[in-house]
Amino acid sequence: MEKSHLREITLGALLDEAVEKWPDNEAVVYVDRDFRLTYSEFGELVDELAMGLMALGIKKGEKVAIWATNVPYWVALQFATAKIGAILLTVNTFYRTTELEYLLKQSECENLVIIDGFRDIDYIHTTYDLIPELRTNERGYLQSEKFPDLKRVFFLGQEKHRGMYSMPEVINLAVVTSDEEYEERQATLDPHDVINMQYTSGTTGFPKGVQLTHYNIGNNGYWIGENQGFTSNDRLCLPVPLFHCFGCVLGVLAAINHGTTLVILEGFDPLLVMASVDQEKCTALYGVPTMFIAILDHKLFNKFDYSSLRTGIMAGSPCPVEVMKKVMDKMNMNDITICYGLTEASPVMTQTRMDDDIDRRTASVGRAMPEIEVALFNPETGNQCAVGDTGEICCRGYNVMKGYYKNPEATAANIDVDGWLHSGDLGVMDEQGYLAVTGRLKDMIIRGGENIYPREIEEFLYTMDGILDIQVAGVPSKKFGEQVGAFIILKDGVDMTPEDVVDYCRGKISRYKIPKFITFIEAYPMTASGKIQKYKLRELAEEMFPDA
Repeated sequence: MEKSHLREITLGALLDEAVEKWPDNEAVVYVDRDFRLTYSEFGELVDELAMGLMALGIKKGEKVAIWATNVPYWVALQFATAKIGAILLTVNTFYRTTELEYLLKQSECENLVIIDGFRDIDYIHTTYDLIPELRTNERGYLQSEKFPDLKRVFFLGQEKHRGMYSMPEVINLAVVTSDEEYEERQATLDPHDVINMQYTSGTTGFPKGVQLTHYNIGNNGYWIGENQGFTSNDRLCLPVPLFHCFGCVLGVLAAINHGTTLVILEGFDPLLVMASVDQEKCTALYGVPTMFIAILDHKLFNKFDYSSLRTGIMAGSPCPVEVMKKVMDKMNMNDITICYGLTEASPVMTQTRMDDDIDRRTASVGRAMPEIEVALFNPETGNQCAVGDTGEICCRGYNVMKGYYKNPEATAANIDVDGWLHSGDLGVMDEQGYLAVTGRLKDMIIRGGENIYPREIEEFLYTMDGILDIQVAGVPSKKFGEQVGAFIILKDGVDMTPEDVVDYCRGKISRYKIPKFITFIEAYPMTASGKIQKYKLRELAEEMFPDA
């Protein structure tokens, strides 16, 4: 029987505990820029940032959107916002103009923190385009026509940009906030306050803001680390995005709960992952299956030492058996675990354990986390399923979100009257409680760990001249698990190529959402009642694109 360990504690208090217990242990390391902070130094940086944000007038309950890759200030901001009761709103680094505009409006966001850009996306240019008033309004007095709630924009670096506060300026303002004011603010916080908000694709419509509390993600982080045997002697290599729960909960909060060192990469680069593991003697490594495949297949793989590795997490999409065997054999990760969940569940509801055999680690996604109930329900009758029967995967416990931001209808649709959170995934459970995911009730596409909701792409492509109707479905892919497929019916007399569709999408929606497979058809497969059968479109895609 696993012990109970649910704690009524804020993330700020959790960090303070870690600083007190392991002051000289390294907390955050970046190999590529020789950036190193002990827990004591990291705690000081967090406090300076928090007091600087308070000095600028950020109140409890205000949203602070962070649109950035895994830069050094990211994790510090995660705790600085939590310490003053602000809500960290994580923004997907692949977002483009229309997606950022939607998120800022729907969340009624008061603060935006950005870096200069990512890949071919210029964040500064995008921000000035959306908020032209930044160039003319006095800082601290922003009045945006498009975003009436927005008060401040920050640049996550040293440089100065018109209308934005730089991080050194924020830190320098810490002296304006007294220790007493800072302590008073923290005394008003409750572990059940919302302090993290992530936008996720749901079963209908556009992305929804998932509201998560200290209690939700702090406790989930504890058990994720506990199930890997994390201690203050562990060093976790983290190349997954911090804007996902995979980074900021499975990674950061699992580590902070156990005094583990975070060796963070700004983005995934297989060579840098291998160098980081070797140089820092990492004991754990996280990634989606495609990341592990890229490492194992790298021509310089044998040049690095993986003997320090012990555990880690592979999640985001199903793990091929051969990949798992290679990770265990060639990378020494005998204690690697698999996690399953969704953002609304903070996010992990099941995890394999270190002593599970390879069949358990590939044929299942583990068993329920301590303190969380996981059950399967028949989608048609609503009755709980017997062992071995397929049903919708649901969970109940401390980890269930507070709800979707300003969307009570969607919240009620996902969390039933008995408190069960409905995942939309189908699964089967054995006698020992091990869960296997077998399919999906909803139309979600999962491409290399990124959730993509077809409706969003369909709504966008309806705006393209010449398209009469469009259906988007997942196409099975050996590399990514699934790719985006678009099935288009054209208006009479219209001539269009797949390249035309891709060109229309470019720069307007995230690259990973742009359809990879595009075909033009005359009609859709329908049920007798006139409902489009998306599973038949997926079958059609398998026939048309067998080498996906």
